[in-house]
Amino acid sequence: MSRFLDLKTSQNASFANSIAIPITIINEDQLIAQQTLDLTAGVSGQTRVDFVGMMAIQLGLLPVATTVTISVVRGTLPTDTLVFSAAQVLDISLLGPQLINIAGSDFFAPNAVQTYTVFASVSALGATRVGPESFNFIGSSDT
Repeated sequence: MSRFLDLKTSQNASFANSIAIPITIINEDQLIAQQTLDLTAGVSGQTRVDFVGMMAIQLGLLPVATTVTISVVRGTLPTDTLVFSAAQVLDISLLGPQLINIAGSDFFAPNAVQTYTVFASVSALGATRVGPESFNFIGSSDT
């Protein structure tokens, strides 16, 4: 049986087209979401963190082939322990926002107060984060 430990949401933008944050450096991680969970009540070796989230990104007026990579780390820096990553090639024929969804887990999470951070990077210039952006993190442990 699993036991709930903690749940947090990082909601940077609640609505479509509610932000306009250009990604201005190629292959540079940009902070998208961050939350700290209290996992101290978990059973050692049985604690996990599940996360789901989505972001909307839009190509520029002269679209070029662009890959968006989303990374989730256990910690606060892009160099911390990577627990998940996904890459998606954006469709250059779409003029509007494109949604990227993720779902993953960090098995054997430490029994500590632990921060999880989501980063996004792009392979070409011209992409803009337009919203919505929302990520949920839930910690649980087997008993």
